[in-house]
Amino acid sequence: MAEIKQEKFEKVLTKYVDEDGSATLEFYRGHGGYEAAERVLKEMKPGEVIEAVKESTLRGRGGAGFPCGVKWSFVPKETDKPKYLVVNADESEPGTFKDRVLMERDPHQLIEGSIISAYAIESHVCYIYIRGEYYDAFLTMQKAIDEAYEAGILGENVLGTGFRLDMTMHRGAGAYICGEETGLLSSLEGKRGLPKIKPPFPAVEGLFGCPTVVNNVETLSCVTHIFDRGVDWFKSIGPPEGPGPKLLCVSGHVERPGTYEVPMGINLLDLVNDYAGGVWKKRKLKAIIPGGTSAKILTAEECDVGMDYESLAAKDTMLGSGGVIVMDEKTNMVNALYNILRFYAHESCGQCTPCREGTGWLAKICGRILHGTGRMEDLDLMIDLAQKMCGRTICVLADAAAFPCESIVRKFRLEFYAKINAGAGHERDIHTGGPLVQPGALSAHNQERLDELRGGH
Repeated sequence: MAEIKQEKFEKVLTKYVDEDGSATLEFYRGHGGYEAAERVLKEMKPGEVIEAVKESTLRGRGGAGFPCGVKWSFVPKETDKPKYLVVNADESEPGTFKDRVLMERDPHQLIEGSIISAYAIESHVCYIYIRGEYYDAFLTMQKAIDEAYEAGILGENVLGTGFRLDMTMHRGAGAYICGEETGLLSSLEGKRGLPKIKPPFPAVEGLFGCPTVVNNVETLSCVTHIFDRGVDWFKSIGPPEGPGPKLLCVSGHVERPGTYEVPMGINLLDLVNDYAGGVWKKRKLKAIIPGGTSAKILTAEECDVGMDYESLAAKDTMLGSGGVIVMDEKTNMVNALYNILRFYAHESCGQCTPCREGTGWLAKICGRILHGTGRMEDLDLMIDLAQKMCGRTICVLADAAAFPCESIVRKFRLEFYAKINAGAGHERDIHTGGPLVQPGALSAHNQERLDELRGGH
């Protein structure tokens, strides 16, 4: 299990994850579990639950950051079709592992949040779509669901309130694209996990053509505590545009990698230094990817920033799934980008030409630079290709490859130059790619241009 460290902030979502038996119903009820759900089902109407979540300004914790209560309000009130709640537990963004902690160590917290959410949208069927590789989490969640059925917490008479809710686990088959909500629904329907064109949005026409809400594991776990501690408590944590506790996964070159629960908006450098122990081996910080590999990279100089939606957007990147990947001064950025691009080329579903062809070509071009056969014009070609991929596909997988590509090439262009020059066996003009007369050390001709680039970046 990913290490949990906490030093400065009261844990809520991960309060009990290090205690023995934390995954059992007995333990959960011993600490007030399911009291909030029972109170909501007995004392509140579905519409009132939706309004409370709207007021809390809870935003989705899966990547997009869409307001949770607003999404729920899109579900038609009057329809002859069944409504579905689908839990997105397909945590496949590289650098992200927070949902696994919640499912392995506190599964009933997720079940309680799902009960409240299903009641709010008047759904009687909930599916938990879990990443295929999360086998331990699958077993733990299934055991918790079985316990809940036996105790009357799920089934025909939830907590004695007359509300009916059935919950089913469904394992994915290892496709990154099924983390995208419409690709997930395609897979859940028994089809290839291909994303669907929107609109219609799932809230109107989703699973089996019926109204469907898809929420992330961490999002639904937050719902539990909003109704346990209150809307005002939730809004008191972090920035008003997107408050609450936040789980962040810190990996890479730090002394203490792990999952950390922090207030939304914590400074990124404080997270790395105070929680994760700082950059390892007493090295210097070079860069951080703040929201999983699909986010644009931040240089060390840009990392004095709050970990919230607006602050990161102002830096032209995003919070994403909360996967914080730290890179030290010895990191080979060409190699790092190549690994990222190979992943997205492999995981593209192939449905859209800009993604199918673009991810593959980005990986090939970066690969030839890494292996010594690159050309100077490849750098502008990669940036141009990345820009032409964005916003032109059914889902955002093309953007997920283009964002890190463009940002890494632009911000660490000198490293790409060095690889190209080393592979060429002699120095080349950094603008034309043609050979220079001067061999050996960097010439004044190129030094002047590199100084211009440094000043421009």
